[in-house]
Amino acid sequence: MSPAAPTELSPSDAATAPLWRAVQAFRLVTLLYAVGQQIASVPYYQNQRLSWVFIALMVVWSGLSALMLSQWQADNVARVRLWVVVGDHIVVIGLIAATRLVADYDWYHGHQTLPTTMWAANAVISAAILRGPIAGIASGLSIAAVIITVRDQWGQDVWADATAPVLVSVGLALGLAANTARRAQEQLQRAVRLTAAAEERERLAREVHDGVLQVLSYIKRRGSEIGGPTEELAMRAGEQEVALRVLISEQGVREDAGGAEVDLRPLLTVHATPKVFVSTPGDPVRVGRWAAGELAAAVATALVNVELHAGSDAKAYVLLEDTGDELIVSVRDDGVGIAQGRLAEAEAEGRMGVSRSIVGRVAALGGTAELLTEGSAGEGAEWEFRVPRDTR
Repeated sequence: MSPAAPTELSPSDAATAPLWRAVQAFRLVTLLYAVGQQIASVPYYQNQRLSWVFIALMVVWSGLSALMLSQWQADNVARVRLWVVVGDHIVVIGLIAATRLVADYDWYHGHQTLPTTMWAANAVISAAILRGPIAGIASGLSIAAVIITVRDQWGQDVWADATAPVLVSVGLALGLAANTARRAQEQLQRAVRLTAAAEERERLAREVHDGVLQVLSYIKRRGSEIGGPTEELAMRAGEQEVALRVLISEQGVREDAGGAEVDLRPLLTVHATPKVFVSTPGDPVRVGRWAAGELAAAVATALVNVELHAGSDAKAYVLLEDTGDELIVSVRDDGVGIAQGRLAEAEAEGRMGVSRSIVGRVAALGGTAELLTEGSAGEGAEWEFRVPRDTR
């Protein structure tokens, strides 16, 4: 069996892989320390040969656990790590208890247990990496309790012994480190997915622009030139061209990034065309990603209405202002205008485009969307969106 490539592991397993490698190095160091401690302590044992049997068992398990952690496949890595953690606890607790079989009371009451506290910490570290700080603390407390019980130190000596604080601190620290590594890996994976999705959207947008949009634009232009029955075809092609452009422009703001802020300006300037003029501040206007997407979608809907209803020669003007307390977005055109009561009639007829796509979106942000020029026929139309600056 050969080690699996890091890319084959799950994000959680890949995140903690460096910690597991560090555990193997720590296990080797503590094993050397335990063997040295055995050499120094064996003259004081009552059953010296049995103590060497237990030390040999510790060496065998150290090698076996290191082999298990270094030779896995992506489909069973979690199960292998779990078995190593369980085995660590069984071996550690067994060796601690075996101290009474090789030494008398005077020795084990005042000295380290057989595998040494440092080597016993391997079980705590493994549990913390596998399941986080709670498991690490629980493991540290349980092993410390076994050591104190074997050494018969539940009296005043327990408060002077550093075993429990050391093991609990190790479990807490390594557990927090493992959880931090997992979160960082998840964020990295999410960033990679978002980047890949953005690149795919850009590729599709280019293909759509080079293909579908050009065909629709050609049908619109030729249909208008030919006239007659083809004018309706040209009009429908124009509607679909505008709708498709809006759809493409909205794709970049549909991914939720957990409240991260974005610059609102590019989401508005993307609508700029020879007939649409967009003016924004010179400095970035950073707002919550969701709020920016909703506000940009409301502007896109207003521009679609300009394209469809303001007249073929109408021009639109988008102005973004940041007052510090609120954002003000104006969408104005020089088209035929909107007759008095026309929006109310459309809503009564079940046509909810304006009420939902514009007014509803801005209201959901805690702001207002007001049509300033309703009833001014021939003077164009002007929408004004006001949104509180602290919207996320």
